[in-house]
Amino acid sequence: MNTDIKAIKFTLHDDAKEYLNKKIERIHNAENMIVDLIIAIKKEKNFDAEATVNFRWGVSIHVKETDFQLTTAIDKMIDKLSAKIIKEKEKVKEKR
Repeated sequence: MNTDIKAIKFTLHDDAKEYLNKKIERIHNAENMIVDLIIAIKKEKNFDAEATVNFRWGVSIHVKETDFQLTTAIDKMIDKLSAKIIKEKEKVKEKR
């Protein structure tokens, strides 16, 4: 799984990177199915956390969350992403 993390209009400090990487570990159970995980966090008034997952069978998932706090935006995004990954895994299992 290739992971790409981008911070737009602000600097993502080491403690925030560590927090994000810890949260990404929650989806490592699907690591063999994921080709790319692209995360972009943008700061304007709020923090906009976006993630795109590309599965090896060609399906892509995109989620976006917004919050005043960086950690809360990351939490919401990872929760949504995790749920969508589980749903996609179930779809693939049903087709087999």
